[in-house]
Amino acid sequence: MSPHPSFKPADEALIAELTAVAGANLSTALAVREHHARGESHHPAGLPDVVVFPDSNEDVQAIVSACAKHRCPVVAFGAGSSLEGHVNAVHGGVSVDLTRMNRILRVSADDLDATVQAGVTRKQFDKHLRSTGLIFHLDPGADATLGGMAATRASGTTAVRYGTMRDAVLGLKVVLADGRLITTGGRARKSSSGYDLTRLFVGSEGTLGVITELTVRLHGRPEAVAAATCHFPDIESAVRTVITTIQLGIPVARIELLDEVQVEAVNRFSHLSYPVFPTLFFEFHGLSERDVTEQAELVGEIAAEYGGAAFERAVTPEARALLWQARHDAYYAALAMRPGSRGWTTDACVPISRLAECIVETKRDIAASHLVAALVGHVGDGNFHMIFPVNPDAPDDIVEAERLSERLAERAISMGGTCTGEHGVGLGKKKYLSREHGEGLDVMREIKNALDPLGILNPGKML
Repeated sequence: MSPHPSFKPADEALIAELTAVAGANLSTALAVREHHARGESHHPAGLPDVVVFPDSNEDVQAIVSACAKHRCPVVAFGAGSSLEGHVNAVHGGVSVDLTRMNRILRVSADDLDATVQAGVTRKQFDKHLRSTGLIFHLDPGADATLGGMAATRASGTTAVRYGTMRDAVLGLKVVLADGRLITTGGRARKSSSGYDLTRLFVGSEGTLGVITELTVRLHGRPEAVAAATCHFPDIESAVRTVITTIQLGIPVARIELLDEVQVEAVNRFSHLSYPVFPTLFFEFHGLSERDVTEQAELVGEIAAEYGGAAFERAVTPEARALLWQARHDAYYAALAMRPGSRGWTTDACVPISRLAECIVETKRDIAASHLVAALVGHVGDGNFHMIFPVNPDAPDDIVEAERLSERLAERAISMGGTCTGEHGVGLGKKKYLSREHGEGLDVMREIKNALDPLGILNPGKML
């Protein structure tokens, strides 16, 4: 995409100002710029003019202020694991890599909260918390930064019990387009004071401000954990099992669905031998072994009623790790079905009562296509992904993946759902927002114009 006429590239004058701020923490090397030109998505790369690695809030303020002065785009960058082109610098400009801002500033066991810089990664945070008896439960799969997770309103496998980043973030520090640093929210568990700015910035994808710090909610690390798998004759039976489990109030920590295509791909990629049927993966958290055993037995009985077979528990940490590693390998296992391909992913979310219908209709579309796709879903909250391995140099693949994705998004919206449950809008889902939000989209534009009148914050995304 060519530079927008209202923006200016990072010229020598701006780079000189940024160098005065960042010193050696700045690069115009092509290899560094190419690394920051895309995440994990299929969307075309967008090459930034320069990459800056700030160390502090003050650095970010100075960087954004300089870019505003020169009308130069600013794109925040974390781990680069986004799936909708959020970090692609489609209008050039400055990529602000926050990974050096990776300090854990405070952990309060009494208050079950912590404050971290935006560049702290999920695995780094979990390792730090292990000695405290606390855990940050959100697990989007990738070792994403918490700032990036907040920016995209990420969730993942444990959202059915512990919620999404919307629920986990108590407060933020955010650098606005004019360089101001604001604090939103706080550590109180509830507040009726003012507009909820925290929720405004969570999910704003870097288009309203650059998140630099987060105060997040923690939970006690469960005393007992167990996992289980169970396969079913068809998708409908698996989803009915999930619905009944949720309706009965069984506090399952994770419920993941892999269709038969994804199971076969995982078997090959991870050298496993699961029966090639639609399969549910469960995880149970409790205060004792008895607690998780009772949960597992109840779910096993429900699964049996709907034709579930081989309900097998994994109790030891090693067995659970193997099971969930197979689930986390799903994306790369799907790509391995077509060596050399890139992943075109979807992430529709519908009311759980419409989930089986939505999946079946989507799989019918794919069966009539020349493309193959694997399904994996956080079905406890009605969210599922189709992973299309596509050849990025084959126009027929791209056109067909676009067509199938569009049919899925429109189908989900028509069922009272959303075009994106957790990946975000980025570049790929913009065209569906008008149908999903109606006149609400105009209000979003007004907010964007009020907070970023020059339009320099992650331009080309969301709106």
